[in-house]
Formats: sequence, C-alpha cells, structure tokens
Amino acid sequence: MPSHFHWVVEVDPQFGTISDIMRDLKRNSAKEIMAFLENKINYQKIFQKEAMIYRDQYKKFWMKRFDDEVIRNEKMLWKILRYIHNNPVEAGLVNRPEDYIYSSARNYILNDHSRLDVDIKIAGIEFR
Repeated sequence: MPSHFHWVVEVDPQFGTISDIMRDLKRNSAKEIMAFLENKINYQKIFQKEAMIYRDQYKKFWMKRFDDEVIRNEKMLWKILRYIHNNPVEAGLVNRPEDYIYSSARNYILNDHSRLDVDIKIAGIEFR
C-alpha cells in the first residue's frame, strides 16, 4: 500500500520482540528512504514538519506506533491474509489481489516469488 504495509511475521523471542523488530525496521528503512529522497526538498519539508511534535527528532518518517495482533489459529491466519490481500482491491489500486505487485497474494495464487519471499507453507497448504 502506498501509505502503510501489512505483514504476517513469526517472532522468535530469542532474537527479540515484535517491538524490537518494528523499531529496527522503521529506523533502518527511514534512513534509507530519506537518503534516497535527500535532494527532494518538498519531501524533506514534510519529514521536518512531522517531527515538530517530537523534541528528540529533526525528521520523522514513520508513525510512532504500530498495530499488532497475535494469530491464534489457522482460521484467524486465513482471515488476516484475506484482509491483507484484499486491501489494495478495497483501496481501488487493482482489480484482483494478485495484481498488486507487492502482495503475497501473488505468492499464494500465482506461485510468483519474484518480489516477496513468503513462506506459503506456514498457512497450512502448498501451491504447486
């Protein structure tokens, strides 16, 4: 999605919590994206404006918070995957979930792993 992302991630506590993962993902991706947009003055002004409410930051790319939900069973996993896969359709970006190039729907429906590395076996089925 242009303004946010959804993902299903399995967390191994020995390597950190979901909060640790999100902190590192947000920190590192923000640095790379802002460096890429460094010469784009309009974007720099947006990042600076967003940081004005934070005393410890000069630029702000990501929101401070994130939402998470523990997946407790296979039924819940499929419900969440359907929601994620239909998100670009609901937003009017594509007609079918598998048409969105950054969607794991492509992995599940088309067996296309060229954009995203997705373990589709975790959902209890394997497409061939």
